[in-house]
Amino acid sequence: MASPAASSPVPPPGTVRVHAAADETLTGEAVALDVQPLGFFLRAVGCLIDMLAGIALLVAGSLVLTALVAGGTIPDSAFRIGVIVLLVAVTVVVPTAVETLSRGRSLGRWAVGGRIVRVDGGATGFRQAFIRALVGVLELWFTFGGIAAIVGMFTPRAQRLGDLLAGTASERTRTRPLPPAAPGIPPGMEAWAAVADVSRLPDRLAARMARFVRGADALEPAARARVAAGLAEAVRPYVSPLPAVDPETLVRAAAAARRDREYRALMLENERAAALTEPD
Repeated sequence: MASPAASSPVPPPGTVRVHAAADETLTGEAVALDVQPLGFFLRAVGCLIDMLAGIALLVAGSLVLTALVAGGTIPDSAFRIGVIVLLVAVTVVVPTAVETLSRGRSLGRWAVGGRIVRVDGGATGFRQAFIRALVGVLELWFTFGGIAAIVGMFTPRAQRLGDLLAGTASERTRTRPLPPAAPGIPPGMEAWAAVADVSRLPDRLAARMARFVRGADALEPAARARVAAGLAEAVRPYVSPLPAVDPETLVRAAAAARRDREYRALMLENERAAALTEPD
C-alpha cells in the first residue's frame, strides 16, 4: 500500500506553490497583499446609508412625477412609465455610475472608510459595478438586504452575492496609525534584521515588546533584566533565524524589525490606495 507521501502529486522542478488564506488578497503575480478587509458590521452600515440615499432619490423623483402629472405637463399614462424608469435608475444606473466613476466608492462606503476592489486588489470597472448593482436589486432591494446579510456572514471577507459573482471585495481605505516611535535596530544586528522573519509575532506580544523598549531605561536593572528575559522567552518561537544574543538585545531587535515591517506594509497600502484613485 502506497504511503500518502508517495501517492501525492509531486510538482515539476521550478514550480512554486503559493498558499493563500481565505481572507488574503492574492495578485495575478501570486503576491499576497497586506490588505485589511472591511468588516461585516461596517459593510452593513455603509449599505444602509446607500439604501437610505436611494430611497430619498425615489421619494424625490416620485414627488416630481406627481407634480408633473398634476400640472398637466405629462399625461397620466406616462406616470407608470416614469416610475419604472425611476426605479431602474435608482437601483441600477445610479449605483453603477457612482461606483464606476469613483473607483469603488459610494456615499455609504465613504462614510465607513471602505472601497470595492477586485479580489486581486486591482480597481473595479464598469463590468463589476454593473454586476453588483444588478444582483443588488434582488439581494438588497427585493429582500431588504436579507440575502446580502446571510451571504456576508458566511464569507471570509463579508462578501455579498454580488461580490462573489463580480469577483470583488471591500477593503479599508483608512489605514491604522503608525506605531509609536521606537529605537532602531541595535548595533551589530543590521545583517540579522535584513533576513529576519518576525511576521508571526502576535500583536499582543509585539505591543508588550514595544512598551518595554520605550520604557526600559526607566526600570531598575534587576526588573529590567527579568522583564527582558520573560519577553525573550515568549519571542523565541516566533523569530527566525534566532540570533545568539542576550535577551534584551533580542527583544529590542525583534521589536524594531517588526515596526519596520509594519511601516513598509502601511506605505505599500497607502500607495495602492492612491493608485486606485489616480485617473487612467
